[in-house]
Amino acid sequence: MTATAPALSVLAQGWCALSLLHGKIETHLERALETGHGLSAREYALLDVLSRQHDGDGGHLQMKQVADAVVLSQSATTRLVTRLEDRGLLSRYLCPTDRRGIYTNVTDAGTELLEAARPTHDTALRAALAEAAQDDRLEPLVRALQSSPTPIAVAA
Repeated sequence: MTATAPALSVLAQGWCALSLLHGKIETHLERALETGHGLSAREYALLDVLSRQHDGDGGHLQMKQVADAVVLSQSATTRLVTRLEDRGLLSRYLCPTDRRGIYTNVTDAGTELLEAARPTHDTALRAALAEAAQDDRLEPLVRALQSSPTPIAVAA
């Protein structure tokens, strides 16, 4: 007598589909950004998140907020910030009102690279979604992504 694997629950099937879609998108983005601009998908995401900061109230993100936005641990985010700072794409400085706080800003070189990479990112994203939509398991997720009216912002 052989045991058969239990069927996946609907929830588990959905999670597997979401993980598969994420992997496909990440692979497309990684390849396109690295080839075209020497950026990883995480580096692009970090530059993008930090480029949206401003100098007004609540305008600078804490490292935890940045880490959450790029889906990394705080220590991995700090290492990523350091790597991009070493490349001259980010700069750090002390908060003028709280000497314990450190701000991270995108430099002019980082902004130029981000702006050059943005069309590549968007094209690769569209291509990955178009390819994924051909898979019956992923098509509903792609449709949901493409019809989502509400952008997700970094939580304050």
